[in-house]
Amino acid sequence: MQMLYDSDSFVVVQIHANAPEESAPAPAIPELARHGFEIVDKRSGKEVYLDGSWAEMFQQRLSAWAKDTPTQEEVEEMLEGYSGLAHTPISLH
Repeated sequence: MQMLYDSDSFVVVQIHANAPEESAPAPAIPELARHGFEIVDKRSGKEVYLDGSWAEMFQQRLSAWAKDTPTQEEVEEMLEGYSGLAHTPISLH
């Protein structure tokens, strides 16, 4: 897990799910890696997990930003677009 962004309104974390331990033996049956991104809307207290094609599109946006650094306003505007998908309430574990 790697935190990519943290502001007063949003948190974005990249999840490296099913990442094998270096010392772990290879599984007998191959596992599908489900890497993705978790976007937390602090204002609403909800989060959304992007995987599959959603995660690929989000990664493309991040890669484009690596070439041309966006302003905080641009980042917040883009994350606002994903906040409409956030339906899962945040709970503490």
